[in-house]
Amino acid sequence: MVTRVIEDIQAVWNAYKQDQSSKALRNRLMENYLPLVRYNAERVWSKLPDGVDINDLISAGVFGLMDAIEAFDMERGVKFETYCVPRIRGAMLDELRTMDWVPRLVRSKASKLESARKQAEAELGRPPADNEVAAKMGVPLDEYEKLKSEASAVNLVSLNKKWYETDSYKDVREIDIIEDTKGEDPTLSIQKRDLMKLVTKGLNRNERLIIILYYYEELTMKEIGSTLGLSESRVSQMHSSIVNRLKEQLGRRKPEFAQ
Repeated sequence: MVTRVIEDIQAVWNAYKQDQSSKALRNRLMENYLPLVRYNAERVWSKLPDGVDINDLISAGVFGLMDAIEAFDMERGVKFETYCVPRIRGAMLDELRTMDWVPRLVRSKASKLESARKQAEAELGRPPADNEVAAKMGVPLDEYEKLKSEASAVNLVSLNKKWYETDSYKDVREIDIIEDTKGEDPTLSIQKRDLMKLVTKGLNRNERLIIILYYYEELTMKEIGSTLGLSESRVSQMHSSIVNRLKEQLGRRKPEFAQ
């Protein structure tokens, strides 16, 4: 059976080399050698850090296999498996280089900077200042600052990096777990609304507006006066009166908040 398969694939090779324009023959060869792509992709992927998708390596390896099939010379007497593996792995490594946008020189600088920082920290017994690390590296402080800025690029993370796998069709990525620092906490928003209701309960319209405009909208007394058609001194007087009343009310209700 194995001999028959080998004979069949050899026949495909012979036919393809006579007509390399035949996509059907080329695809038959690719299907036959596709396990080589996956095998080499898994070997390369096992040595890589988290965040690299094995499917990207397989895709690159398929193109490497395609190039190898087109360039293979059957007359040389070399087994195709021996010939194609370096091309497959080379295509995968080229893909990794395009994925890693941080130049090697930057990584080298970052490594030297971190090494100097660790040495300085070991000697000083505390985290070193920038000028101390610069002295350890033997470079001026402004040059060190430039080095530090360039090296910071190494620490950037892909937002498409896989965070963890789930049972669903979609894995959780880095972008899915980043905190939105500009977004308002809904719990805090509800608390602020409830507090505003508590504070403004029993106040007339102008008094409520003074509290809302001053503490929530952060307007000045003068701006509030212009809005309500009152003088700045009158707004200030009303504000002091409201605050004193609220202190008295909250003081009476203190036992409720202690429970």
